[in-house]
Amino acid sequence: VLIYPVLGILIIGIFMTYVVEPIMGGINTGVNSGLEGMAGSSKILLGLILGGMMSIDMGGPFNKAAYVFGVAQIAAGNYDIMATVMIGGMVPPCAIALATLLFKDKFTKEEREAGPTNFIMGLAFITEGAIPFAASDPLHVLPACIIGSGLAGALSMVFNCTLMAPHGGIFVFPVVGNGLMYFVALVVGTIVSAVLLGALKKKVA
Repeated sequence: VLIYPVLGILIIGIFMTYVVEPIMGGINTGVNSGLEGMAGSSKILLGLILGGMMSIDMGGPFNKAAYVFGVAQIAAGNYDIMATVMIGGMVPPCAIALATLLFKDKFTKEEREAGPTNFIMGLAFITEGAIPFAASDPLHVLPACIIGSGLAGALSMVFNCTLMAPHGGIFVFPVVGNGLMYFVALVVGTIVSAVLLGALKKKVA
């Protein structure tokens, strides 16, 4: 009874240490190196990529890689990158909430009822609120969210928005550099994603 759990934990630990960690660590290092290389060249492209990464898996490895990179750049004094990362994570829940109001025939009753809650989660920079919607229709929801998030991230760079806080959503807007245009970037990204959701998703039977 006792030996099986111990063996199970031991085997999983060995597998994670010698198989998963080297592979994922290498991928994460490569992604960070690539992002750092772009930080000194095309900031708009970097904003597009980081914003999109925040929507690819909404809390998964790509999302976390972008977020960790953004937080690290705060210490380096690159506050525009953290602004891009946060806005990219705010767009998906906000866009889904807006889409459930504008395109009610594209969502189930349960989704429409849950939709408005995503406004709160999105404004608080909690991307995970969009996961149930993405999981139920990934082929249509993810592309729409990625495009809107990428656009918002790129616009944040264009407007030279900055953020010195690692989290907080709308609650840290008072300390956002060029906050008005940051809000404009968020609205534009949200509307684009919401419209794409309405165009891509099929009507609920």
